[in-house]
Amino acid sequence: MPLLPTALNSLGLILLTHAVYSAHEHSSLHSAHSISSSTAQQLPLDIVLELLASVLIVCIGVVQAAPALKPIRWSEWAGKVERDERRSPGDGNGNPFRGLEERRGFLDVRGMRKEFADWVREGAKG
Repeated sequence: MPLLPTALNSLGLILLTHAVYSAHEHSSLHSAHSISSSTAQQLPLDIVLELLASVLIVCIGVVQAAPALKPIRWSEWAGKVERDERRSPGDGNGNPFRGLEERRGFLDVRGMRKEFADWVREGAKG
């Protein structure tokens, strides 16, 4: 993961943790010193702003760290996969049908016919 998204995610999570801890402390102190529990508790503006800023920073970091989007149209994706044959199907970006196209475990009849034809031509000449 690149450095900037990692730094943004780390900073956002630290700020988020601090905002949640501050909200918890505020609510526990407010309820301990409150005489009537019927009054609505409101968080101070600085805690709310810290919470919103931390969530925004984490969202930006997650979006920056995300891989590139894949094409929506099947034909574009299939064309991209066909052009980029060096990727393996295990990395999530390769051709998932490569195993079916290679037909592992089956005899290559056309290749064997070609070898036999070559062998016959060489035997007839020699």
